[in-house]
This record gives sequence, structure tokens and C-alpha cells, in this order.
Amino acid sequence: MTGREDGAAAAAAPAAIPAAPLARRRRTRWHIAVFLAPATLIYSVFMIYPLLDSLWMSFFRGTPEGGAVFVGLRNHITLLTDELWAGQFFNALKNNLMFFAIHMLVQNPIGILLAALLSTRRLRFRGAYRTLLFLPTMLSVVVVGFIWQLILSPVWGVAESMLSAVGLGDLFQPYLGREGSALITLSLISVWQYIGIPMLLIYAALLAIPDDLIDAAAVEGATGWDIFWKIKLPLVMPTIGTVSVLTFVGNFNAFDLIYATQGALAGPNFSTDLLGTFFYRTFFGNQLQLGDPYMGATVATGMFAVILLGILVYLTQIRPRIQTYEL
Repeated sequence: MTGREDGAAAAAAPAAIPAAPLARRRRTRWHIAVFLAPATLIYSVFMIYPLLDSLWMSFFRGTPEGGAVFVGLRNHITLLTDELWAGQFFNALKNNLMFFAIHMLVQNPIGILLAALLSTRRLRFRGAYRTLLFLPTMLSVVVVGFIWQLILSPVWGVAESMLSAVGLGDLFQPYLGREGSALITLSLISVWQYIGIPMLLIYAALLAIPDDLIDAAAVEGATGWDIFWKIKLPLVMPTIGTVSVLTFVGNFNAFDLIYATQGALAGPNFSTDLLGTFFYRTFFGNQLQLGDPYMGATVATGMFAVILLGILVYLTQIRPRIQTYEL
């Protein structure tokens, strides 16, 4: 072999070495699809397909013969403009917004406060407090609704005697039986039950903050209040954003507590009617109201549109601002 041939072979050798790892990487990419296939299949069958089928059903209307005819956006226009449907839909939407606002203004701030207290190093029995606060979340909503109905009952409830024992007996009223207080009462009951979820999520985020940051701030003379507001709270803002999204989606899908305490009519006089109970009456029917699956699918589409709009606002307007605080 000549010197020129040796040089050419040496120059060509390095180019042939990466070929095997590249081929290996291409071969092993299929395992990603294999591992994702079961979850994707289950999610598609039980989530994506029903969602698309409901959206498609909202464009049809039933016929006297039992069939269905395509009507385009007529069902949606009826829901938003017809006097019979629009009043109920916007009443449920208004109540849902109030239901969500109470959770955001009461549940999440208290959850942050409880998480901050539980993360205090000097607090004794933190595990016991954490368990007790999270315990209502594990209870059935039907059980919770029934228990609070008994507590607040003006006939055999204990709420009146408990308020009288502390000199506040004049404040008692049939909270679940009055239009002005029923929705607020149910919202606070829901807050009591689910306060453990934001508490634990924010508590975990607080524990993930490096101790070096806290110790450095303490060395610089920062008080516990300063450390919380200027270090801990900004660093858990991404978690608070996640909790807010979960609260929003959960509240606009709420149904069980209202149904368990007030029934499908969401009394008194529809003052506790949410989109979930309105959808139930529309789709399945209740008392003298016949079920209409096509208008029910239209209501479900409206619920999906509201939730999707809220998520898009969070992803485009809020999340980019709080991402800068991620550890």
C-alpha cells in the first residue's frame, strides 16, 4: 500500500465511526411509542373520543322518528339567545364564576397560609396537623353534603346551638334555604373539604426551596415575614399558578356537592345552579323536563369552551410572567 493510499484511508476512517451510534439511536426511538401507546390508547378511548363525539353531537337535533338531523350552529344559537335556554345558561355561568371566585379568594390564600405554617421548622406535630387538614379531602362528597345538611338544619342541626354557645346565636339562619346565602355556603363547604389539596402542593414547593437561600437571608438580617414575602412566595408562584388552574377546571366541572345537597334543581329557585347541574337536567331530564342529549351536548360544549378559554388566558398571559420564578 502506498503512502497516498494510507493517508486516504486514515482520513476516511473517522467519518465511519459515528455511523453505528447514529443507527443505534434511530433503532431505539421506537420504544418511546411502545411505552406511550397504552396510556395514549386509554386516554383517547375514554377522554378524546367522548369529547369529540359530544362536540359533533351538538350540531344535530333529534327528530320525532328517533333519528337526528344536522342543524349546524342552531343549537348553540338557541342556547345563547333563546329566552327559555339563555336565562338558565347565563345564570349557571354567573353562579359558577362566583363559586370559582370564592375558592380563589378563600381556599387558595388559606392553603398558602397553612402550607407556610406547616413548613415552619419549630412547629411540633406537623405530621398530625397535615393529616387532619387533608382528611376531609378523602371523604365522599355525598357524605360531606349530608353531614353539612344535618349541621346547618334549622330543625335538628347543631349550628344554631354552637353559635349560641359563643354568643352569636343571632347570626344563625337557614343558610342552605335562602337564595342569597345558599351558594356562598356551599362554596365554603367545598373550600373546607378541598383545602388540603392546595395546602399540600404549596407545602411541597416550600420544602423544595434550598435551605441556603433561607439561611443567607437570615444572616443578612431578614425577618421571617421578609423571608416569606420576598423569597418563599415568589419561588412558589409557579405552583400557585398550577393550583389556580386545577381550581378553575375543578370548579367549572363541579356537580356532585350541589346535587347531593340541593338536588338537580339546585334550589332554592336555581340560586345554586352551576353548569354541571344545568347540563345534568338538560341531558338526562328531571321531573317534568325531558332529557335532550343534543342540547345537553351543546351545554357540554359551552362548558368546554369556557374552560378552554380560561386555560388559554393562563397559558398566554399569566404563565409566562410566573415562569421567571421557577427554581
